[in-house]
Amino acid sequence: MDLHFGDSKPTDDERAAVDALLGPPESSWEGADRSDADLRWARGGRPARDRRDQLLPGLHAINDRIGWISEGALGYLCRRLTVPPAEAYGVATFYAMFSVTPRPATVLHVCTDLACTAAGAKELLAGTERRLGPDVHLEHSPCLGLCERAPAALAIRAGDPVRTAVAAPATVGSAVLAATAPDSAPEEPPPAAAVPQAGRAGLTLLRRVGVVDPASLDDYRAHGGYTALRRAFDLGPAGVIREVTDSGLAGRGGAAFPTGRKWQATASQPDHPHHLVCNADESEPGTFKDRVLMEGDPYALVEAMTIAAYAIGARHGHIYLRGEYPRAARRLRHAIGRARARGFLGDDVLGQGFAFDIEIRRGAGAYICGEETALFNSIEGYRGEPRSKPPFPVEKGLFGKPTVENNVETLVNVLPVLTMGAAAYAAIGTAGSTGPKLFCVSGSVDRPGVYELPFGATLGELLDLAEVRGNLRAVLLGGAAGGFVRPDELGIPLSFEGTREAGTTLGSGVVMAFDDTVPLPGLLLRIARFFRDESCGQCVPCRVGTVRQEEALHRIAGRTGAGAADDIALLREVGRAMRDASICGLGQTAWNAVESAIDRLGAYE
Repeated sequence: MDLHFGDSKPTDDERAAVDALLGPPESSWEGADRSDADLRWARGGRPARDRRDQLLPGLHAINDRIGWISEGALGYLCRRLTVPPAEAYGVATFYAMFSVTPRPATVLHVCTDLACTAAGAKELLAGTERRLGPDVHLEHSPCLGLCERAPAALAIRAGDPVRTAVAAPATVGSAVLAATAPDSAPEEPPPAAAVPQAGRAGLTLLRRVGVVDPASLDDYRAHGGYTALRRAFDLGPAGVIREVTDSGLAGRGGAAFPTGRKWQATASQPDHPHHLVCNADESEPGTFKDRVLMEGDPYALVEAMTIAAYAIGARHGHIYLRGEYPRAARRLRHAIGRARARGFLGDDVLGQGFAFDIEIRRGAGAYICGEETALFNSIEGYRGEPRSKPPFPVEKGLFGKPTVENNVETLVNVLPVLTMGAAAYAAIGTAGSTGPKLFCVSGSVDRPGVYELPFGATLGELLDLAEVRGNLRAVLLGGAAGGFVRPDELGIPLSFEGTREAGTTLGSGVVMAFDDTVPLPGLLLRIARFFRDESCGQCVPCRVGTVRQEEALHRIAGRTGAGAADDIALLREVGRAMRDASICGLGQTAWNAVESAIDRLGAYE
C-alpha cells in the first residue's frame, strides 16, 4: 500500500461498513433535523471526528464486511475520524487478523502453537492446503485458545452474518468443511465440554458452566446470580473494596497484584472519570479459561464488572476481547443487552442511582495487547505498544484517566468474595494465595480442559485428574512465558509462593504436559518464533533479542554438548539482556522457557 489515499475511492460496501459504525457523514446532515441525535452525533455522544478510539472498530467493520482493508476504505475511515492516514496504516498493519492486501473473503486459521503442534498441526496444515482452492486463504496461526481440543482451526468469512466456524479437534476434512461449507461442519461442543469437572459439587468459579443456560438471565439469577451485586450495594463502595482486600484476592493474569490495593488506589484518585477495563485478550499459548467462563457463564462477568465499577467509581467499562473468540463475543453481547434491558446495566442499576454500562472492544490478533498499557493504546486507536511506567494505570490509564484493569478470572472471583465473605474466601487455598484457581491443562493428557482447584494443590494432583498418557517428558507451567519442570517435580504446590520457591512460575495457570514422543527442540523453536512474531518492536532488547534467540536455536537444532556450547552461551547473554532491559513483560519473559529447558531438563547436553 503506497498511501496515496487521495487517488483511491471506497466502494459502496466499504463506505456502508464505516457508516454503519459511525453514523452518516456530516455532509448528509444538510436539511436534517439537527435535534436528531442519530444524525448529529456518532457513538459516544461526540462527533465521529473526535473519536479516534473508533479506529480499531472501524478497521474491524471494513475487514468483517470485505475481508481486507483497501486504500480507499482506509482513507474514508481516516477522513471520518480525522486520523492521519500514515498512523491508521500503522495501526492496521499492527494486527495479524487484518490484511491491507487483497485476499479471499474466507480465511482459515490453523493453529501451529504448542498444544496443536504436539497434536499434529503440521500434518493438518499440509493436508488442508492440498484440498483448499483459491477461494480460501490459509493462515498459520498462533494459539487460538482451543487447546483442550487440539489441533484447532477457525474459519472466518467476510460478509456472512454467521461468519465463523470452529473445527476442533480438527481433521483435514472438518477444517475444509469449516472453510467451505460451514453448515455441514461438525457443530462446536458446548463450553462444558472443556470442563471435566462440570456439574460436580464443590466448584466455585465453574459451578454454573454446563448447569445454567448461558443465554438466560433468569436461569443465572436462579443459580445465585446478582446476589453479590445486591450485597455490594449494601456494603457501599468502600465496604466492597475492604472485603476484596481482606479476602487476599490477587490478580489471576500472572502478576498476582493484590486486587483490593489496585481498586483502592484508583478509587482514591481525584481525577475523573475513572475507567474499568476487563482484559479478555488471553493470548498466552495454552490459556483458555477466560474463554470458557465467557462462553459458559457470561452474566457472571457482567455482574462482576458492575461490582468493580461501583467500588472504584467508574461509569463505563470496556471488555477487550480476543478477536479469535467469536462465540464469547456473541454470548457477551447477548448478556450485556439482556442485563441492560432488565435494569442491571444502564443509567440506574437496580434503582440504586448508580450508572454503569459495558462496551466490547475486539482485539485483532496481537499478543502484546495482553499487556495493560498496550491494551489501552489499542482501545484509544493507536498501535498496541506498551507505555513506560510510571505513571501507573491507577493514576493515568485509559484516556489518561485512573483505570483498573483486571482479567476475566480475577473479576469473576469477586462474586464468591462477596457472597461467602472475605474470611471464608481467604480460608480457601494458602496464606499467600487465597481462593480457588483455574488451570488450563492440555498436551499429552487424556482429559484436557479447565480445572478448578484450591491454591496449594500439587502439580501431580492436577495431572492425576487430567490423566497423563505415555511417558511424561516435561511440563510447561505458565505458557510460553513460563518455564518447564521435570517429571520428578510434580510435588510443586500450585500457588504463587509455591512455584516461586521451586524456581518457576504459575503465570496465568497454563499446564502443558508433554510425553517423550514430543521433540523438545521443536517446542523451543516454536516458543522462540512466537516471541519473535509477537514482539511489537518498540524496544531494541526485545526486537533484536527475540530474533537472535530464534537464530541460535535453529543453529543448535540436533546438536548437543560442545557443539551447542557457544550458542547456549549466546542464548544466556541475549536472555539476560531481554530480561533486564525490555520495556514490558513480553521481552522480559521471552527467555524463560528456553532457560528452564536448558537448566532443568538438560536440553542440548
